[in-house]
Amino acid sequence: MTNKAPRALIAEDEEILALTLKKTLEKLWPELDLIGIAENGIEAVNQALKEFPDIIFLDIKMPGKTGLEVAEELADEWPADKAFPHIVFVTAYDEYAIEAFEHQAVDYVLKPISDVRISKTVQRLQNKFQAADERPDELQTLIAQLSKLSPALGSGLSQIASEKVERLHMIRAAVGSQIRMIPVEDVLYFEATDKYINVVTAEQSVLIRMSLRELLPQLDASIFWQVHRSHIVNTRHLEYANRDESGKLFLQLKGCKQKVQVSRVYAHLFKQM
Repeated sequence: MTNKAPRALIAEDEEILALTLKKTLEKLWPELDLIGIAENGIEAVNQALKEFPDIIFLDIKMPGKTGLEVAEELADEWPADKAFPHIVFVTAYDEYAIEAFEHQAVDYVLKPISDVRISKTVQRLQNKFQAADERPDELQTLIAQLSKLSPALGSGLSQIASEKVERLHMIRAAVGSQIRMIPVEDVLYFEATDKYINVVTAEQSVLIRMSLRELLPQLDASIFWQVHRSHIVNTRHLEYANRDESGKLFLQLKGCKQKVQVSRVYAHLFKQM
């Protein structure tokens, strides 16, 4: 273990819970350098990519971005020359997430936080820092874990528990004074842009006010695949997948000049059979 104290970021939108976790960590691991508390998912991404902490305590359900979405974005954006952080997911009662994380190397903590449970997490993290040779595997471990949870990443954990959503067949998009009717099967891909989705067909590109999280449950999952936090593609229009010189995976769709990037978390969808 190096002499440098590990640096940790807490991402938790509930102030009392964040302060409770902070005080517990200060008591159980005085040497840990707590660099800050992010109050939502967007702050968590920004602070993590600015401070490059060694550990992130990441609440799964946060405003802005869920903890899983934060982890996915960090997996794509983390610089290759910096060690990927140990991520500890924090969740209140989502049994789906708990089951998925229970046997994985990345830890999770169930709310309400207890000293006993945090003590086990601290011990696990300290063991990881002592076994420094395990550190390079953190990113691949997280990617494998998030890949198993890819439906949750796309639809949001709350959607999983909700009742079945009615299937979308026709998209109605306002363009000037017109309302254009676009059959879903004609869509090449959907691209998230802030509060809107760019709906791209071979003939046109229009905006609709919706999020991918709202849209994805309404699509046929056997045809429409989420391949990036910002992109859903229609696989019936998929021509081929190709890696560029930097190793990034891109999709070429029939009748489309624009290539669609595939994130690390979804790259397993395009492995050769």
